[in-house]
Amino acid sequence: MIKVFQAIYSVYALLLFIALMLLFGLFIIIPLLISPNGDKISFIFFRAWAGIWSFLCGIRYEIEGQEHIAKDKSYIFIFNHRSFLDAPIIPVTVPKEVRAIGKKELSKIPIFGLIVDRVAIWVDRSNPESRKKGLEAVKKLAHLGKSILIAPEGTRNDTEATLLPFKRGAFRLSVETQMEILPMAIIGADKILPKGSLRLSPGRVKVIFSKAMTPPQIADEKAIAEFTEMGRNRIEAMILSNS
Repeated sequence: MIKVFQAIYSVYALLLFIALMLLFGLFIIIPLLISPNGDKISFIFFRAWAGIWSFLCGIRYEIEGQEHIAKDKSYIFIFNHRSFLDAPIIPVTVPKEVRAIGKKELSKIPIFGLIVDRVAIWVDRSNPESRKKGLEAVKKLAHLGKSILIAPEGTRNDTEATLLPFKRGAFRLSVETQMEILPMAIIGADKILPKGSLRLSPGRVKVIFSKAMTPPQIADEKAIAEFTEMGRNRIEAMILSNS
C-alpha cells in the first residue's frame, strides 16, 4: 500500500513540475531574451517555480551559512551532486543569479531543457571539444561578473563514497579569473529522490554554505591540484559532520 501511495505522489509531483514550468516558463525566458542582465527578473520566477513546487510536494529546506555570501560579489559555487532533485534545490537556496554547467542530456528533457537552456551551458562530457567550448563560455560569463555553478565531481555520484574525485576545471577557472570558490553541501536530496529511481518522497534537505575560498595567485598545476583538494575536503567535511 505504501508503494502505491508513493507512486501516486510521484506522478503528482511530476505533473506539478511540468504545470509550473509551463506557467512560469515564459517569464523566465523573456527577460533573458531581451537583455543578458534580465537574469535578475528571470531568477525571481525561477525561484518561484522551484519554491512553489517544493512547498506543494512537502519538500522543506534548512539553510546554513548564507551570511558567507556577499551581495556585491560574484562566486564560483561548487556542490556535491547526488540527486536530480538538485535542479529545484539550487534556485531556492542560492541567493544569486547563477549560470550552471549541465549535462547535454538534460537539455533534451521536454519543457525543462528549453527553459533552463537560457541559464545553463550544456556540455557533452564524453566529448573533449564540447568540454573545452563549455569552459570558454563559462570564462566569458565569469569575466562579465556572473556567478557560476559547477559540480566538480563531473557527474551524479551514484556510489557509496561521500564524494567522487573532483575535476580541476572549476578551480582552474577560479585561478584564471581570480573569482572566489564558494563550496556548498547538499545533504538529504538522495533520500528524497534516490539514485536510479523516479519515486519521490516528501522530506527535508539541508544546504550548507562554507566561507569562500580565495584562489592562489600562482596558476601552475600543483597549485591548482592543491586548491582542488582543498575544495573537496571542505565539502566532504560539511557532509560528514551533518550526516
